[in-house]
Amino acid sequence: MSKNELPVVEVCEPTTLTGAALSPADAATLAAALRAIADPTRLRLLSLIGAHAGGEACVCDLTGEFDLSGPTISHHLKVLREAGLITGERRGTWIYYRVVRDTLAALSQALSPATHELEVTA
Repeated sequence: MSKNELPVVEVCEPTTLTGAALSPADAATLAAALRAIADPTRLRLLSLIGAHAGGEACVCDLTGEFDLSGPTISHHLKVLREAGLITGERRGTWIYYRVVRDTLAALSQALSPATHELEVTA
């Protein structure tokens, strides 16, 4: 069959959604969170905060884990906070950070639709 003899498809058969798709607003919110954790330092910060007892870590617990300046760590924490991935609470001179579980759950749900499971490989 030559290119000139391709079959003509008259009608596209629509398929049915099996779950709820993201709204444009939800997609924009989740995209911002994904951009925030696309950086290795921020992803590690998020992981370290969540790994601490009670899911909460003082900034003093985090800075020693990186070969970065304090202002650089503060910038990365600010990006995570603005993306809704962590919250911070000042206690005296220190700030304690906590992971926002609802945001992580929304990311997980968006990345793992009910019709299939996402498998991460190295």
